[in-house]
Amino acid sequence: MKNESQTFRLRSFVRRDSRITAAQARAYEELWPQFGQQIDQGLIDYDMEFGRKAARFLEIGFGSGHSLLALAKSQPECDFIGVETHKPGIGALLLGMEAQAITNLRIYHGDVIDVLTNCIPMVSLDGIQIFFPDPWQKRRHHLRRLIQPDFVSLLVERIKVGASLHLATDWEDYARHMMQVVSSEKKLLNLAGEGQYGGRSAYRPIITKFERRAVQAGRAIWELQLAKKGLEFRDC
Repeated sequence: MKNESQTFRLRSFVRRDSRITAAQARAYEELWPQFGQQIDQGLIDYDMEFGRKAARFLEIGFGSGHSLLALAKSQPECDFIGVETHKPGIGALLLGMEAQAITNLRIYHGDVIDVLTNCIPMVSLDGIQIFFPDPWQKRRHHLRRLIQPDFVSLLVERIKVGASLHLATDWEDYARHMMQVVSSEKKLLNLAGEGQYGGRSAYRPIITKFERRAVQAGRAIWELQLAKKGLEFRDC
């Protein structure tokens, strides 16, 4: 009999029932054709999709999208791509984009492993951010954590030399796990110093409801700010 490590396929999401509001459903139906991206369409042509040349950033697992929306609004000179598996969160983000007339953002609905493998060109991104991924707290479930050596290698292949990789979690055990994984990736430089956690990422422009609840529960926020070795990382 095969054990879990032999049969497990890393996924970027947890299957769960989610209720979508009428407003979110309407936004998804009406705005997806303009801002949504299909995985089966293959590699994205950034210049054609956004109609310009700019720095491009990918956020993985944006939840309700409040932080990503604020980021896209605060940096209109940059282009952003979000990946999320839960339709209500996508609907919420599309509602925000509509209300604030945000156009420098595109969305994938699906597993980020599939998106990275099939849609994101090699060495094409100026940064990737993953904030508060599922910590999978039970030891027997640690294998399911998204931040694993093979996944980090996949991320590094998609970012340019000097580009950023920002991670954040509110679980200390997961923070130690993240640090161990990224420290073993020879192509990454820890901008805070070897084995050190960074300050708040500039790519987290607001304190979300999720983060506020974590702090109120007494959990610290652990951040890792890294860059692909080669050239000094520069903002867009």
